[in-house]
Amino acid sequence: MIGIFVSIAPVFLLIVLGHVLRRNGIPNVEFWNLNDKLVYWVLFPCLLFYKTSTLDLDLSSAAAFAGTVLAGFAAAAVASLMIARFAGMANPVASSVLQGGARHNTFVALAIAERVYGVDGLTIAALATAALIPVTNISMVTAMVALHGDRRGGGFVLPILRDLGRNPLLVSVVLGLAYNLTGAGEVPVLHDTLNLLGAAALPIVLLCVGANIRLQGLQASVLPTVVSVVGKLVVFPATILVAALALDLTMLETLVALVFGAVPTAASSYTLARQMGGDAPLMAAIITIQTAVSFITLPVTLTLAERFLS
Repeated sequence: MIGIFVSIAPVFLLIVLGHVLRRNGIPNVEFWNLNDKLVYWVLFPCLLFYKTSTLDLDLSSAAAFAGTVLAGFAAAAVASLMIARFAGMANPVASSVLQGGARHNTFVALAIAERVYGVDGLTIAALATAALIPVTNISMVTAMVALHGDRRGGGFVLPILRDLGRNPLLVSVVLGLAYNLTGAGEVPVLHDTLNLLGAAALPIVLLCVGANIRLQGLQASVLPTVVSVVGKLVVFPATILVAALALDLTMLETLVALVFGAVPTAASSYTLARQMGGDAPLMAAIITIQTAVSFITLPVTLTLAERFLS
């Protein structure tokens, strides 16, 4: 476990550094806003396209892997929402618990997959990203519309599809996989450039993740926070492990899938909660607490899984 802990420590230290820098106005707030856009629209799409366009693709194996991570997501979502409803939580609280229990931080997952499992781990993680992005977005917005009504005005199906169609992370993965299937191989200069840009993505995005953590709302009630932590950091990875064994995934595929199950919820959950009627202060507390807790639970989860699988 110490080895995994040491491997992921720089990831969380960069997150903390990003938060400290923004809190102290270094260099300024506008810098972090622009950095978010640079990562989201340029650096990460380059990384994902490069990885998916150059990986050795096995469609049957990819389908089993996608099914595994989606099973974990579904189980965490259902468990979190059912417990919230059973406990009589108000709709805004329940929707934030749902997001906290089922969503994942793609950027942190990719960074940890690379740190712990190298280039092969990052490549497999790109497939998990392709499977989870559309399902997560559609299901979360649909659930929040059901809980709060349509706050987008005039229907939500077309706006969701439009958002997915211009999501640079999803588009880059789809294009990368499509290019991969042509069998054309790497294009000189183009792939070299994409690789250089992609290499800059992970350290910068971790600083941005930390910069976007909000400490307000930490006085939020204990029960919703605990339910979201259990859903995200217990139910999600446990279901992934069961599904991986049932679908006969390799050890590396299983461990990378577990990374997605064991990372904290997405920082963007706060924005969605604020836009669609969720409990935004609670959501901020859940994001912050999960990020801190996962620093301990993630290496424990991966270590136990490695011992069990070996």
